[in-house]
Amino acid sequence: MVTRAFHDHALDVVERVVAFRQSVHVAHHRRSSKKTTAAGAVVVREGDAGPEVLLVHRVDHDGWVLPHDTLDPDEYPAGCAARRTLEQTAVGVRIGVPLGQVSRADGHRSLQVAYWRAVAVSVGRHHPTDDVDRVAWLPATEAAVLVATEERGLIERAVELPESVPVLVVRHGKAMLRADWSGRDQARPLTSRGRRQSQRLAALLEAFGVGRLASSTSIRCMKTLQPFAKLHRLEVVGWTTLSEEQAEQNLKAVEKLIQRLAKEAVESGTPLAICGHRPVLPTMLATLGIPNRALRPGTTVIAHLGPSGETVAVEHHRPRA
Repeated sequence: MVTRAFHDHALDVVERVVAFRQSVHVAHHRRSSKKTTAAGAVVVREGDAGPEVLLVHRVDHDGWVLPHDTLDPDEYPAGCAARRTLEQTAVGVRIGVPLGQVSRADGHRSLQVAYWRAVAVSVGRHHPTDDVDRVAWLPATEAAVLVATEERGLIERAVELPESVPVLVVRHGKAMLRADWSGRDQARPLTSRGRRQSQRLAALLEAFGVGRLASSTSIRCMKTLQPFAKLHRLEVVGWTTLSEEQAEQNLKAVEKLIQRLAKEAVESGTPLAICGHRPVLPTMLATLGIPNRALRPGTTVIAHLGPSGETVAVEHHRPRA
């Protein structure tokens, strides 16, 4: 958790956070065991008369729905949600907290659609297509009436949530085995698979609007974030505190650093990605209130921090290579 002084917001915010955590818990247990095949977003903004939600009008069944569509091969579902929303509406979004997964019919097939709350970061001009002929920002209450039953609960949850900031904790991509490397361990590089993981990771970081990068100073961690950093002209700030050699000798320093970085992320509203090592990850995650579990190389764990700075939702994304 972040510092106690960082948890002094109003009671109504806390109550909304608690209610959300309960709703996410229920949503996860309601999920089908079927694999996610599509993704979408509930894009929320504050209108003159209250919250508004972005809907698209689908030509194929002449109805209003939340933006969503199928995943491309090896695509992160959250990345798909952002991409499909932009394609269908010309609205660029920053993905936020997960809202759950629903089953819906799409012609002769059944889709398992994962949804996230999102906010608009850019608005372009929509051009009608054969699939989507209209888009509209509608009051949330009106939008909930127009969409299918399974989407109404998603809208209700999305508009009730406080704003949050994602902090992404990444285990570095697949690296060369120690037995196969004769140089300093800090210089041990990524394998070809690790490089593919880092390239594909960029789409996930972009979907969550990451604007700040932190990492262990080890090459395998720095290089995991480098493709995204290069794409967006960001600096990967290296911290020796997070290196495997120093962190294991001073886990308290790791905890303090993660507290500091998380606090800065919430105060600035800037999503953050931090890359670290397997032995250090339990401390990094625990500081954010996330239970430890084994993570494969290239895995990303996301802590969504609410206005009070505490973790209100957690999600895991496996590597895409």
